[in-house]
Amino acid sequence: MSGGRRRLALAAVSAGNFSQLGARVLLGAVVPFVLVDFGTTEATVGLALTGMWATYALLQFPSGVLADRLGERPVVLAGIVGAGVGTALVALSSSMFAFGAATLVLGAGAGLFFSPGTSLLSRLYDERGGALSVLTGAGAVAGAAFPGIGGVLADRYGWEVAVGAGAGVAVPAAVATLLFVPSLAPANPDRDLRAAVDPGRIADVLARPPLAYTTAIAVLCGFTFQAVSSFLPTFLVAHRDLAPSTAATAFGAVFAISAVAQPVNGRVSDALSRDAAVAISVTLASAGIATLVLAPGVVGTVAGVAVLGAGISWPGPIQARFMDRLTDAERGYAFGLLRTVYMLLAASGSVVTGAVASAAGWPAAYGLVVALLATCLALLGANRALGLDL
Repeated sequence: MSGGRRRLALAAVSAGNFSQLGARVLLGAVVPFVLVDFGTTEATVGLALTGMWATYALLQFPSGVLADRLGERPVVLAGIVGAGVGTALVALSSSMFAFGAATLVLGAGAGLFFSPGTSLLSRLYDERGGALSVLTGAGAVAGAAFPGIGGVLADRYGWEVAVGAGAGVAVPAAVATLLFVPSLAPANPDRDLRAAVDPGRIADVLARPPLAYTTAIAVLCGFTFQAVSSFLPTFLVAHRDLAPSTAATAFGAVFAISAVAQPVNGRVSDALSRDAAVAISVTLASAGIATLVLAPGVVGTVAGVAVLGAGISWPGPIQARFMDRLTDAERGYAFGLLRTVYMLLAASGSVVTGAVASAAGWPAAYGLVVALLATCLALLGANRALGLDL
């Protein structure tokens, strides 16, 4: 395939990630409005969002298996359309129960997208760190655009209009996929779907030390992402006394900075090492969250947002770290399995953060997040210091 066609495919798959991830992070921006509209608590909304992320996680494995058997393109397309439908259902919700049920549909649709999209780009590009960071960076652009625009729309017209507008973005993303994403031959068209769920085979993948270690790193970073994407605007309203629309703009700024930082950190991971890139991002994220919790005034808010945004740049290096340790034939199957495991565990970030905030306040909730990031740094340091080569 020519370089131009590869770049078009990369742009189209990245647009799909922009669409489906943007729909999910948009919900974090409208949480302050949902709390008031439904008269509910942070813990209840956190449970609904954890349900969405858990459903998203559970679909990673079957989506990878289906991509191996059918090819990545149809599964990627189904993910974009499914996420769009789920987002529309969220916008139509008339109760907290309906809201929670609709988030499950959104999570299921979005869950079909990422594993096949990552597998497809890994087949097209040898320099995976850079390509996958463009993919994840598109999600960061969505994180910048959706909350800021959604916050303004929610403030003026209601949160339902904001979420409905997010659903509409799925249409051009689906069209781009149809036009520019190639139909590659399935990596394993004869895969036995029953054998794919064989406990022994699953245990073999999960027990490999380098994959288990990478999964632990991904869980800690993923928990942090859930805590930020679900509740950062609510935290900024409650702890720093920002207006909801201003908090949504600040939330968007975090992802705007992340959109710039992710491709840069992906290149760092290609040039130096995956672990060095992850360590840099985790250190910055820890410092950013601590600044937002402890530093007063506008300067503290601006500095915390900037440093946190630069810190959320680990997705590309972590995905590339997994792919480096998998063969072409198992990238759909094994990567989907690993994403299901680490994202299912990380999905607890929403409900745990909401519950701790309800019980003990926001400093305690985000203090826990900083402690988990410190644990991640300790694991990275131990791997290097002890020469474990994980």
